[in-house]
Amino acid sequence: MKYVDAAQVQKKMNGRILKNNILKTLFLAATLFGLVILAILIIRVLLQGASWINLDFLTGKLSTSADRAGIMGAILGTFWLMVVVIPFTLFLGVGTAIYLELYARKGKFQSFVQTNIANLAGVPSIVYGILGMTLFVRALDFGNIVLAGGLTMSLLVLPIIIVAAQEAVRAVPQDLSEASYGMGATKWQTVKNIILPAALPGILTGSILSLSRAIGETAPLVVIGIPALLIPFPGGIMDKFTVLPMQIYYWTLDSSLVAEYANLAAATIIVLLVLLFLLNATAIIIRNKFQKRY
Repeated sequence: MKYVDAAQVQKKMNGRILKNNILKTLFLAATLFGLVILAILIIRVLLQGASWINLDFLTGKLSTSADRAGIMGAILGTFWLMVVVIPFTLFLGVGTAIYLELYARKGKFQSFVQTNIANLAGVPSIVYGILGMTLFVRALDFGNIVLAGGLTMSLLVLPIIIVAAQEAVRAVPQDLSEASYGMGATKWQTVKNIILPAALPGILTGSILSLSRAIGETAPLVVIGIPALLIPFPGGIMDKFTVLPMQIYYWTLDSSLVAEYANLAAATIIVLLVLLFLLNATAIIIRNKFQKRY
């Protein structure tokens, strides 16, 4: 019997430890580099735009004059966009996830649909903008109104919500559903009273994070022709609109001509960041609350 050579083992261990330390240092440096760049950008935005945020800026109309420009139209446009996106994506996304996980027969069709949903979740957002322009703006002749933008954004985040909801449903212990069946409950009663409440934290967390992405996206709206300077406030889903990311995009472009537009863009970035932080914090609070309950 050949014994283990302790010296050889120690030599290999030393090499592995050295390699581990080198890679750990590289990964830490890459993470710190990204965090430092992000901190610099946030600090610059705060210094440049914080002084421009006031009540007139938040409640005023868009204007070609930097001193009188406001973002209430963009805020209302973002709100109406979410009015379209939220019900469409939640009902369709969660319903699709429940069907695929609990009702669809396991086979080639279910596997085909599952694979395509996973692939759609990684498609660049500008492709959805082209699809929205072709289908909603031109084929259905909606034009660049809230409904067209909301449906386009719904297509963007729908695969992500479906995948998140499937993972949440999958994570529910099977013992709960089996106990429900054993007590005489039907499949729908089990889904409604047992599986959905238990999966709710994961579904809501994934949905809110997906909606945060929809709020921050610009490329699809640029493709379907959403305007930047729109004086009237949108009052419904059939009105023309603009949103906060679009306003940031165009004010950044215009800053090469008028320097004050860079300050307006920075102030709008701060408002958008606060909105996204609030949504992400809401997702964390909801997740923690329901996880303690279940």
